Amino acid sequence: MIRYEDFAKVEVRTGTILQCEVLQGTKKRFYYLTIDFGPLGIKHSCAQLMDNYKKEDLIGKQILAVVNMPPLKIKDVYSEVLVLGVPDEQGGCVLIVPDKKVENGKKWY
Repeated sequence: MIRYEDFAKVEVRTGTILQCEVLQGTKKRFYYLTIDFGPLGIKHSCAQLMDNYKKEDLIGKQILAVVNMPPLKIKDVYSEVLVLGVPDEQGGCVLIVPDKKVENGKKWY
């Protein structure tokens, strides 16, 4: 088990997806997302969402993401945040999203 102090180090924030592109040349199927985190600025993420989401359906969607992880290089880009989701029965990813619109950059508690 982890202690609350360890869990509290994970910084989960709200953001809104501004752009979504297919990341070409990778073994796995990724979208390259541009996300607005309000006062934290614009960040990017590579997310395996293609099984459940069309590009156009992701634009404007508010999401939750871990923003205090080190960047991960995938192909020629960096994934700066980890968008949160859970697997469905087919192995695709279902996003964890706020059920009401809130300000971008809000920290969970």
